[in-house]
Amino acid sequence: MVRWEPGAPERLQKAALELFATRGFEQTTTAEIAQAVGLTERTFFRHFSDKREVLFHGQQAFVQAFLDGLTAAPPEASPIEVVASALRSAAAFFPDERRPHSRARQAIIDRNPALQEREQHKLTSLATTVAEALRARGVGDLAAKLAAETGATVFGIAFTQWLREGEERSLADIAAEVLAELLELTGKAAAARGVR
Repeated sequence: MVRWEPGAPERLQKAALELFATRGFEQTTTAEIAQAVGLTERTFFRHFSDKREVLFHGQQAFVQAFLDGLTAAPPEASPIEVVASALRSAAAFFPDERRPHSRARQAIIDRNPALQEREQHKLTSLATTVAEALRARGVGDLAAKLAAETGATVFGIAFTQWLREGEERSLADIAAEVLAELLELTGKAAAARGVR
């Protein structure tokens, strides 16, 4: 009989990533993941509803990091300044020591269309939640949607850059750079149309 060890969800996640990387996501079973760390399949299902959840576990904490940044923004902040605060907070959820894990996870997602769809859904849900929080701050509907979608898009682009081999900048620095680039582009577009 296997002796109980703490950290079952983390051990299951680590084993799943290794198995998905070597055998493929579709070819790996929940029983094999559990067996890899000396647990039963029943124990696996105590922590995760299915094997996809191993890759998407922690979504609530990620969304909460965004919302914490939104809450931390001063009341007079513009919607885009609120989003910038949310991006800084969310970036702290991904310290540099987490990059290897995130790279391995993303490589698995990139090889599976259903997982890619799930990842995209995660960003869409994030934008919806952020838009609701912006409206609760008194931001109009259209501005809330635009700012929230912008935040999700900036995060997605920054995260992809952060995962690149050889990248050493922090996610916070990359997200700030991507947002600044977007603001520069929109400022140039407004100037070209004579809008201020």
